[in-house]
Amino acid sequence: MKRILLGAVAAVAIVTAPAAAAELSAQDKSQILQTVEKGGPRLGEVAKQIWDYAEVGYQEHKSSALLQSELKKAGFKVEAGVAGMPTAFVASFRTGDGPVIGILAEYDALPGLAQAATPARKPLPGVAGHACGHHVFGAASVQAAIALSQWMKANGVKGEVRVYGTPAEEGGSGKVYLVREGLFKDVDATLHWHAGDANDASQGVSLANISGKFRFSGAASHASGAPWRGRSALDAVEVMNVAVNMLREHVPDGTRIHYVITDGGQAPNVVPEKAEAYYYVRHRDPQVVRDVMARVQKAAEGAALATETKVAFEQTGGVYNMLPNETLARVMDQNLREVGGVVWNAEERAFAEAMKPLLPPSKATLESAAEVQPLRIGGDGGGSTDVADVSWVTPTVGMRAAVWVPGTPAHSWQAVAAGGTSMATKGGVVAAKTLALTGAALFRDPALIEKAKAELHEKRGPDFTYQAMVGDRAPPLDYRAKPGAE
Repeated sequence: MKRILLGAVAAVAIVTAPAAAAELSAQDKSQILQTVEKGGPRLGEVAKQIWDYAEVGYQEHKSSALLQSELKKAGFKVEAGVAGMPTAFVASFRTGDGPVIGILAEYDALPGLAQAATPARKPLPGVAGHACGHHVFGAASVQAAIALSQWMKANGVKGEVRVYGTPAEEGGSGKVYLVREGLFKDVDATLHWHAGDANDASQGVSLANISGKFRFSGAASHASGAPWRGRSALDAVEVMNVAVNMLREHVPDGTRIHYVITDGGQAPNVVPEKAEAYYYVRHRDPQVVRDVMARVQKAAEGAALATETKVAFEQTGGVYNMLPNETLARVMDQNLREVGGVVWNAEERAFAEAMKPLLPPSKATLESAAEVQPLRIGGDGGGSTDVADVSWVTPTVGMRAAVWVPGTPAHSWQAVAAGGTSMATKGGVVAAKTLALTGAALFRDPALIEKAKAELHEKRGPDFTYQAMVGDRAPPLDYRAKPGAE
């Protein structure tokens, strides 16, 4: 892969010029918006079912099956279990030769965040929660694709709308395996969205990321009766963590390293024979991520040497940095403004007012849920996503819709709570309308697609060849399994 820092993209630019899109006719807009509005109640039902399922990465069997069923009923041909992932699928609605527009759907939950749909902390006994809004992400993407397919059929529009069911976005890099298998090679443009606390079509530069688990093995012994006979795997994890924390001073600016100890033993009076640490390394430049993770691995090897233990490393994920496409961003921004923000009813407003004092301090007002924020291109997104890999092989654009109370951070109990309410449905409807209108604009004006492709080729450079950050490993279908479990 050619090393590209994308420095020119990093600067944030507020875009005020009009979009380059050919205006959709009033009839086109009306058909699409009415179809999504009519499907809004079902969107909400599907999202709530997936919210209730709360299945973690590569274990989203019921969630994936539900979305596939919705698409099949709408006339899509569905291929399940693609790219070695049982919960991944590709669904296609084709009317003839023409552009291929992809729409991404996610549906995995986060472990440890089960929460009731109330504006107060009320943990549930479940093992996971939809703290990143993927339940409504998947439901709205499917609804957008269905609306687009019906519009295509009614108006004789030739082409294909294709839904990619993508599991394990949260650390499992599901989309990477779809890209690696060449499943996007004929896609002309790809659309996606994400739950948020605001509405906008801004395009940031996410961070490239490599994640993996360091598993240490030593020798068990009685921690008091014969500690000299033991070799503590937990000691090795702790030595590694100290070494990596010393490393932080000596890595390139913008590097992020974080970890958890996922297995530290079972009983204090037993020298731990097994222990595990789960690490992430992030940076805007994929090569920096590779270099820093190699140094983290050396720290693990040194810890094993110091404690007379052994260590094995399994890379569980790896993604590129996002490659924004301004051409498509202008089109999506225009359509989001056509749709507008989220309008709450009295009950939803009361929920938001009760939740607001429990959120971190923020300048966001409750009124901002009904607004569309300015279009910005560039700037660090802070997190990482496997959508980034898609953005390097096909022009890609995304947006946010206000699913949560303004000021809500992702990966929080507050996000889970709002995600289980009608507020989430309304945000999903905004997203579905915007995705469908954007797809229709691209079908109506293929010149936009060519312009977006030219922008992609220019930004990634003439020498670019996609090489997955995960290498040739198979999808880590057990990465959410408990340590030691099969």
